[in-house]
Amino acid sequence: MKFLISVIDNQTGGASPAEMAAIQAFNGWLRASGALIFAGGLDAPQTATVLDNRNGAGLAAPGPFIASPEYVSGFWIVEAPDADAALALAAEASRCCHRRVELRPFLPDLR
Repeated sequence: MKFLISVIDNQTGGASPAEMAAIQAFNGWLRASGALIFAGGLDAPQTATVLDNRNGAGLAAPGPFIASPEYVSGFWIVEAPDADAALALAAEASRCCHRRVELRPFLPDLR
């Protein structure tokens, strides 16, 4: 099963050096265990652009789609055998990055 672990942030300036070291160690452990599919950090919400091209509208608006003091600042996509294993990975992710995280399962692959 694939899961998304989203990092919930309310800070500017990113992670501290100690947090980055813990995140890198966690990433290494995920990679070595075969659980890591992809991980990445995201730029500030102000750098976002919301696009709406439904019915060829061609609309683009600068900024995030929801203005909020909290936002997703990074994420992991992981493979876990079940929801309990994914919860354990998410708990460790929260501990390492020192932030709240949200865990969501991917829908089944419908290809």
